[in-house]
Amino acid sequence: MYLSRVELDPTRRSTMAALAAPQKLHGAVESAFTGERRRRLWRLDRLGERLYLLLLSEDVPELSGVVDQFGTGAAAETRSYDPLLQRVEPGSSWQFRLTANPTKCCKDPKAPAERGTVAAHCSTKYQKQWLLDRAAKHGFALREEEFTVTRVQWQHFAKHGTRPVTLLAVTYEGVLQVTDPEQFRALLCQGMGRGKAYGLGLMTVMRGGN
Repeated sequence: MYLSRVELDPTRRSTMAALAAPQKLHGAVESAFTGERRRRLWRLDRLGERLYLLLLSEDVPELSGVVDQFGTGAAAETRSYDPLLQRVEPGSSWQFRLTANPTKCCKDPKAPAERGTVAAHCSTKYQKQWLLDRAAKHGFALREEEFTVTRVQWQHFAKHGTRPVTLLAVTYEGVLQVTDPEQFRALLCQGMGRGKAYGLGLMTVMRGGN
């Protein structure tokens, strides 16, 4: 696996348009690879005054097109993700950041057999509970007092120019502890929740905590 980073220029008109319509960035990400189309995890990260595109992939991407279209001119950076994945051990603590789409399924009492509609969790309480509820099956333990919601943003755009899409992007940051390394590595490589094509679901970690 490889983790890449491109610094974006938010003052460019093309970048502003892409920030308003995540499918444009999705297309740029896909164009960085040749061969079979696969779903790659990506995310926008704001670090101070700087804006970055993070990309996780099985192959080394060719990101010069992303730099030319949305970047500051600085070259993209790509590093092997495998050394980090190999350091995942039972009981290890990690600082994490995750931008995800916490949702719930709303059933119609008059039609209990039907699938129901998907709706976003709009309160911090239920956004945090959504992550707590999914921790065990993804191989980590999390305490409510050790993480927080740092950013909430609605995304509204038209898919393929016609179908309206609305997603809630929620960024979580805190400290977790690994309980099942295999499941946790799968989470890091495959992501969590809905909206992966639009920059949601990627968790990144660094060693930290007690």
